[in-house]
Amino acid sequence: MKGIILAGGAGTRLYPLTKVTSKQLLPVYNKPMIQYPLETLIKAGIRDILIIVAPDHAGDFLKCLGSGREYGCHFTYEIQDKPEGIAQAFMIGEDFIDQDNVTLILGDNLYEDDFSEAIKTFKSGGRIFAKKVTDPQRFGVVEFDANNKAISIEEKPKVPKSNYSVTGLYIYDSTVVDKVKALKFSDRGELEITDVNNLYLKEGSLDVAFVEGKWFDTGTFESMHEAISFARDRHLAKEARSL
Repeated sequence: MKGIILAGGAGTRLYPLTKVTSKQLLPVYNKPMIQYPLETLIKAGIRDILIIVAPDHAGDFLKCLGSGREYGCHFTYEIQDKPEGIAQAFMIGEDFIDQDNVTLILGDNLYEDDFSEAIKTFKSGGRIFAKKVTDPQRFGVVEFDANNKAISIEEKPKVPKSNYSVTGLYIYDSTVVDKVKALKFSDRGELEITDVNNLYLKEGSLDVAFVEGKWFDTGTFESMHEAISFARDRHLAKEARSL
């Protein structure tokens, strides 16, 4: 299993904070934001990790994270010249993925859950992670049947068919690269990860698991504030346990 952290984009929703640095390098309590998704991958045993960054701050990521040796990992860096959708990460990482399974996590997503078992037990197809939210129209939305089996996924629907959002963690086999190559750009000018998930769903090889703990998509000031408060509380609780 290989890992990809997608940390590109312009971070326009967090302007002017992102005027001088990348969104994923902003502090979330006592760590840069990207440290949290990185720890999610490392905790699951992933040691070979591709970090995809925007060109303006590539050097800052290298300075922040280094070669990976400090973490017992090997990091590879690639540039996303123009942000054209989450699914583009698999085209950028085609050589890196090769014939291996791959876990992609968004560089601005923070999770409370430990996904070690979900990642280690993955064999083939696709596996995504859904969470019940109050604002599903901001995300990809999963519709389930009476047996909790996914039957449809829609990208940012105006009228969501459920309150379950697809979160920013995705596990796929190596066929994901060919699936992305077969996609057409959406009306938003992006290669949509929802279209990738629907291809796996059509094949009958998509597994949808549920996020039990907290999940933060820190693309807005409000969600970033909530993530900082959560990270602070968790850090202080850990310090208290060590006393």
